[in-house]
Amino acid sequence: MRPSAERPYHHGNLRRVLLDTAIELLGEVGPSQLSLRELARRTGVSNAAPVHHFGDKAGLFTEIAAEGFDMLATQLDEVRRHTDDFTEMGVAYVRFAVTHRAHFEVMFRPDLYHADDPDVVAANRAAAAHLYGPANATTGRSGKDAGIAAWSLVHGFATLWIGGNLDVSPDADPEALARRLGRMITLG
Repeated sequence: MRPSAERPYHHGNLRRVLLDTAIELLGEVGPSQLSLRELARRTGVSNAAPVHHFGDKAGLFTEIAAEGFDMLATQLDEVRRHTDDFTEMGVAYVRFAVTHRAHFEVMFRPDLYHADDPDVVAANRAAAAHLYGPANATTGRSGKDAGIAAWSLVHGFATLWIGGNLDVSPDADPEALARRLGRMITLG
């Protein structure tokens, strides 16, 4: 096959190109409408290329979920190192959800990917550790309840924001609103 404008002959790191294109596609069509055939077409490769790299759609989503949990853990770790502020951890979570929407929408849909994949499990645990620790420290409670409550609040807010389900101005700042709500909850 000869190279053309529609079908480039070679990609340097095809796996990464496929992932980046899949993330773009997820932003356009969502997880249920993404197809490996369309991914191949957009990337300019054969239909077999995505299958070669990921096996199937669940394999592709597994890689996206693992990458997302890694990025979330890194972002939360950075905030935790600079400030151990409970509210700022929640703001960082919301920031991640808004700026990495495609990852976020896949990460919390284990029906889409191989949830038992070792990379997903490890990355998910790393991200969760950053949420549970500050919640326990802030509330003075041990165990999972404080972490579940904190995660439920920020995840719910992020999901409502992304879905456009909050009655806020279109130019509202999700981080500022999350910060205000977090202060209301932690200060009583």
